[in-house]
Amino acid sequence: MTDSEQRMETLMLVDSPEFERIMECVFGIQSHETRTYFRLFELQGSTVSELATDLERDRSNVNRSLSTLSEKGLVERERRLLDGGGYVYQYYAVPVPDAQERMHEAVDEWAETVHERIDEFGP
Repeated sequence: MTDSEQRMETLMLVDSPEFERIMECVFGIQSHETRTYFRLFELQGSTVSELATDLERDRSNVNRSLSTLSEKGLVERERRLLDGGGYVYQYYAVPVPDAQERMHEAVDEWAETVHERIDEFGP
């Protein structure tokens, strides 16, 4: 059984799962990534360094969390040119309603698969 399947199974046993746990299960992310998403939601336009300081985490760990969240479509980044030359990336959490819509779509797809498996069962 995959980690994602174990999470889904565990989540199904909870009467009132927290939004964060559902998010972790649906997107296959860790709790520190969920925490990064919600903190970024409050600090839109932050850099990796700013988030690392705020979250009291190592920059490399925050960068990995942001990469994962970006792959899942939960975070976007923009390149900002610096006055003295060079650039820095600023990160933005997608609005919660967008994340909720993606979650609904993922759960609907999963439910459809489960219904198909149920219908396949039989003599």
